[in-house]
Amino acid sequence: MEPLSSLLSSLQNQDPGKLEQEYNMVRSQTLALKKDLGLTTEAGALKENIRKNRYRDILPYDQSRVLLSLPTTDTDADYINASLVKGASAGNGYIASQGPLSSTVIDFWRMIWQYDVKVIVMACREMELGKRKCECYWAPLDQSTAFGPFTVQNQEETQPNDHVVVRRLTVTFQQTSRTVIQYQFLSWPDHDVPYEATGVVDLLDRARTSQGEHTSPMLIHCSAGCGRTGVICALDYIHSLLVTKQITSDFSIMSIVLGLRRQRPSAVQTKDQYRFIFTAAACMLERALQRAEPQLYCNVSELKKQEKKKNNKFASSTQRSSEQTDMNDTYAVVNKPKHPQPPADSAHSVALPRQSRSLPSTHHYDNDCVGPPAAPIYSTVKPRTGRHDTAALSDRSSVPDHTDYELLSAEHRLSTDDDYEDVSNSSTGIGFNCRIQKPRGPRDPPAEWSRLER
Repeated sequence: MEPLSSLLSSLQNQDPGKLEQEYNMVRSQTLALKKDLGLTTEAGALKENIRKNRYRDILPYDQSRVLLSLPTTDTDADYINASLVKGASAGNGYIASQGPLSSTVIDFWRMIWQYDVKVIVMACREMELGKRKCECYWAPLDQSTAFGPFTVQNQEETQPNDHVVVRRLTVTFQQTSRTVIQYQFLSWPDHDVPYEATGVVDLLDRARTSQGEHTSPMLIHCSAGCGRTGVICALDYIHSLLVTKQITSDFSIMSIVLGLRRQRPSAVQTKDQYRFIFTAAACMLERALQRAEPQLYCNVSELKKQEKKKNNKFASSTQRSSEQTDMNDTYAVVNKPKHPQPPADSAHSVALPRQSRSLPSTHHYDNDCVGPPAAPIYSTVKPRTGRHDTAALSDRSSVPDHTDYELLSAEHRLSTDDDYEDVSNSSTGIGFNCRIQKPRGPRDPPAEWSRLER
């Protein structure tokens, strides 16, 4: 078994060019696998089923598609655009599904009931960029909605952070009730990736906690049930490899994605999504290393040695700093802090691979697992007087908070950055970290001062 520290290092130092080559290999090998394994999509292409597909080019393979066997009416068919995906161990699998259409919501609940699904992960919004991506298959909070023979009651709806909505649904069929927990991720644009990986890692941690020891498959869906759905399946699969100690020297994310594509067409749909798996997997591994969970490691002693070295290095640097001469009595330091700042804790730093585009860092407190997330560092900084339109600032409370995601342009990001004081670019021209220079001595007054006015 490969030490997690080595695996983490390899994930963090992936060459973007190599990742692009790997993804191109995934696409080419997918065509070869489809031909060699004889994968077909005949059921989804039938005339009576073609309208049950959200996208005509995303049809489940006949060899792994979900077969509906729960009868609710005499006209019920066995087809739904969903695939059974194997997990890393027995009893740990997934249902990768498209978001239900208005005409397939009842079939969607038939599938949930038939497979006794306990947890649903929804990786999309109902509406995205003005297009309907998924039909609403649940009821409003504290209300009930009937979907054919199924009655769905929304018992509780919470939003632990800006990215996730959690709903506790009670489903009743033929006087029998079950509880289903739905996690909806709000910050994942279609054909794209989230700005940071920690939100997805948090989501999966919560979903696994709700799943518990249940052996029923976890239902994962987005709009088409391939791109975002495939990424979530891959990440949860990697986590299962960790907890079951199946990480070997030949560990390969490309092999995992190819395995998913044997069961669900176009799983992990874009190059950016493929790269995001490496980023999120690195974040997941780093969290595991920070928690120091013994059951996840094959080389705990090595991790303890590394931690001891870090502590020794910190102690020596502290000693050197205490031996330095105190210069505060000579000249005033402009940016001297009021209170001594504690040293940075290297155990709480997150080092992730760089994304394909430059994005602002917003994960200062993402590793804080206890209690709600801390407020952003800049939350107490007030705008500089006279720099902004006061009317616009006073109206900020009317702006909806994360009602929909938006891909911001560089110009917009720069404008929003001005909402907070930039102490490094003072209008006086004196840098924030400048010292007051010692005078070099008296100077002769300008000649104009000595002239007599007539």
